[in-house]
Amino acid sequence: MTAKILDGNAIAKAARNEMAKIVTARSAQGLRPPGLAVILVGDDMASGIYVKHKRRDCEELGFHSNVQHLSSNVTQEDLEERVITLNNDPSIDGILVQLPLPAHIDSGRIIDCIDPAKDVDGFHPYNIGRLALRRPTIRSCTPKGIMLLLEHTGVELRGLDATIIGASNHVGRPMGLELLLAGCTVTTAHKFSRDIEGSVVTADLVVSAVGKPGLVPGSWIKPGAIVVDIGITRDDNGKLRGDVVFDEACERASWITPVPGGVGPMTRVAMLQNTLDAAPRLPDE
Repeated sequence: MTAKILDGNAIAKAARNEMAKIVTARSAQGLRPPGLAVILVGDDMASGIYVKHKRRDCEELGFHSNVQHLSSNVTQEDLEERVITLNNDPSIDGILVQLPLPAHIDSGRIIDCIDPAKDVDGFHPYNIGRLALRRPTIRSCTPKGIMLLLEHTGVELRGLDATIIGASNHVGRPMGLELLLAGCTVTTAHKFSRDIEGSVVTADLVVSAVGKPGLVPGSWIKPGAIVVDIGITRDDNGKLRGDVVFDEACERASWITPVPGGVGPMTRVAMLQNTLDAAPRLPDE
């Protein structure tokens, strides 16, 4: 068996084209462009690249972009005031504070400060709680992007056995909630799990979100399973690698995401969709 590739770049490009048409239609009816504010604290290289991509996406789609790059010495109070100011800015529909933040900043408090209606990352407890209650509003970007990818397989998710490796608040946990909502039987494996292999080998769908290269060998993959690799790490040679041993897994899986070019582009698309959904609506929407 040779797995089909879930090409996040191609799927994301098509989604961006559709959003650009909607923004153009909004403009023709006199509505302002959707507004996205991004706060970047410090000089983390990976975060800087990600924010650069978000700014480029906004320009491409015709969004209003407000990027604030703050010193790593910013205080908790100053950062919270920035967020509150953006909450009250009528030109801003989405607020995203790029993580990770410096150690002296309480990330939870910052996320709690964001207006849930503008929380386009989908990290606010209100939005996670709505998803847990099967009444979703704004959905966490990476899980939402993965659900969009899974639609392209044409596979009915209802009834599948799904294993998620990783239980972070921003990816693993909301991913489990998304798959529960889709009708999967969900197992979440984490650092305290005694038999991760046992949880993976019987799974019809495997989602790994750890950031540990080679964590999942191909021999663990059930023949015909769908494999989604969220982990991304740069090795000693500068090559980006996922959690799953890609070449081995391709021999057993039916569908698989590459690293890079799989989940990453879809996370950005989901964030843009959240921003567009948070903006004032067209009369016929």
